[in-house]
Parts: sequence; C-alpha cells; structure tokens
Amino acid sequence: MNILQSIGAALTPVGLLWTLLIISVATFLHELAHYALAKRQGVPVKSFSVGMGPVLLRRMWRGTEWRVSLLPIGGYVEIEGMAPEEGPGGTYRQPTRGFAALPAWGKVAVLLAGPLMNLVLAIGLMTANFTAQGIPALDRVRIESVREGSRAQALGLRPGDVVTALNGRDIPETVSVNGQTRPGWEGLRDVLTTAGRKTLTVERGGAARQVTFDWQPRVNGARQLLGIGYGPDVQPASVPTAFVTSLQTTAEAVPQILRAFGNLFARFFTLDLSRDENVTGPIGTAEVVSRAAEVSPWALVQVAILLNLSLAFFNLIPIPGLDGGRIMLVLIGALRGRPLSLAQEQAINVAGFALVMLLMVFVVVRDVSRFF
Repeated sequence: MNILQSIGAALTPVGLLWTLLIISVATFLHELAHYALAKRQGVPVKSFSVGMGPVLLRRMWRGTEWRVSLLPIGGYVEIEGMAPEEGPGGTYRQPTRGFAALPAWGKVAVLLAGPLMNLVLAIGLMTANFTAQGIPALDRVRIESVREGSRAQALGLRPGDVVTALNGRDIPETVSVNGQTRPGWEGLRDVLTTAGRKTLTVERGGAARQVTFDWQPRVNGARQLLGIGYGPDVQPASVPTAFVTSLQTTAEAVPQILRAFGNLFARFFTLDLSRDENVTGPIGTAEVVSRAAEVSPWALVQVAILLNLSLAFFNLIPIPGLDGGRIMLVLIGALRGRPLSLAQEQAINVAGFALVMLLMVFVVVRDVSRFF
C-alpha cells in the first residue's frame, strides 16, 4: 500500500465532509464576529467571503460584497483601513480611514472578536453536550458492558456498576503520568497491568460491595482481559450546571492547550517530526472526525468543541499575521503614542506570515510522515 492509499484508508468521505463543515462554520463565525464589531463602530467592510480562492458568486448587501468562493476552507473579511492604501504611481501608504482611525481599544475589540466567538461557540456546544449527555465524573468508573463468559462475569460484575475505589483508595479526578494529565477513571487500566490481588469497590443500587480477585496480566505470554467495557460515570445536569461546568472545563483546558502549542513550536524549531497526540494537522483532524462520525453526532460535537478552543487560543498567539499579533502591534503603537511606520509594519507582518506558513507546512509534513 503506497502513501496515498494509506491516507485514503484512514479517511472517509463522510468524515471529510464533516471536517469541511466543522472548519467552515468555525471560520465563518470567527470572521462574522470581526465583521460585526467593525460595522458596530461604523467601519465599512468591503467584502466578506465564505471560502477561499476564485469567487463563484457575489452580491452587494448593506455596503458589503458577500462572496462564495471555490475552496471551502474557511473565509475572510476585508475591513476598510486594515490594509495599506494604494497611492499615486502604484505606491502604498498608511491608511487613515476606517479601522486605522479607530482608537486602540476599538481596534483591539475588532481583532479580539474572532477568537472570542470561537471560545463562546465552544462553551455553547459544551453546555449543550453536558445537558444532553450528562457530566462525566472523572473519579468514578462506570462498567458499560460485561462480556459473556468473561472473568468479570464470574466475579459478578454487571453493566451499570460503578467503581469508586481501586485497591482501597478513592479514585482521584485526575492523575499526572509522564507530565501529562489524565482522568482518574483511566486508572483502572493501570491497575490491571500489574499482577497481584486486586480489590474494586463497586456501587450498585446505592449499596457498595468489595470485589476481590487475584490477577495476572499475562498467562503464558498471552494478555489477559477482565472482559468489561468501561468509561467515566455520567451524572445528569441542568442547563445552568452544564454551563458552569463548561466554564470550569474551559479554564482547566487552557494550560493544557498552551503546553501543547509550546510543544509544537519546540518541535518546529528542532524539526522533530515524531508524532504528537496533543496537536494534529489537517489529515489527522480529518481522521479524528472520520472516527467520530462513525460513533455518534455527539462525538462530532466534541470534536467541534476541541477545534473551536484550538482556533480561539491559536489565533491569540502574538505572531504577526494572527489576531494576537495584530493586537500586539496595536498595543505597541498605543504605548509609543503613534503607530509603526508602513515599512516596519509590513516587514513584521511578512515575517509573521512566513512563520505561520512554515508552521503549517511543518504540521502537514509531520501528519503525512506517519504513513511512511
């Protein structure tokens, strides 16, 4: 099987369609937020494109040319005064109208609106997910299935049983393994990787019981299985509870997201192409969406949540070319009492854009390298 066949086998047509839809909606709403904050402050918006590349359809509405472009990979918004103006003789000059005439706080509001929209969307989807699916209790293990004739069945374990302690110790909400934070319920897997006497504290119908057994993870070289399917216990939640939990979950995810981006840049500058489970490129994203599409609609919602959180925080990185980089330039200009010169700003933006493009190429190459 060659490289193209390997990639094709990892993806599905339905997964690719869902990937394009999730990314397009996230990007459209991101750009729509930029558009809304600019218009709110009286700044004209020349064009708004859904998609990139050659324009297929266009229509003027409320002073903006709305476009549908060929490539369904995001979109863009053209705000007056954000790009250099063309002067006489084909020269360019610093804009003085529109966005450029806004005070610093107004510029920051326009630039910050896109990432905030992705953050709000992620929290909204998370709230809907928790309301419909319940809130996972990371310190409790729910047994979802018991295989016929398995060791678990012989021990009297049943679907719906909840494990609250392992070997007499309460399960923590999270554990740190090799510098990575994992939910506590995954500790059951770790317990079953070592030999010895095991005790599970199991709740059933409000009553607790101890299930004790001797365990060997391997017999004659063959891996032994307890014979259960399991996951975190799930507690029903009202909308307010789901919303508060979504805010807490987002706050707890911030350090992990920042560490993942820091690790990405470290790998980029050292040209480390080894696989990183925390950050994936377009092929890896489509692969994850393909698997989620086979599980359930709510699995797709969870992917959309992660994608919007990633977009929000990635765009806030202070690299020129990203929203965070533009905010940084606005703040530098405010501190100096005057904006950077056109030549300075263009040089910084070109360098930042080149860095972002190289980073994207690196991520794609690392994605493809997994299939060699």
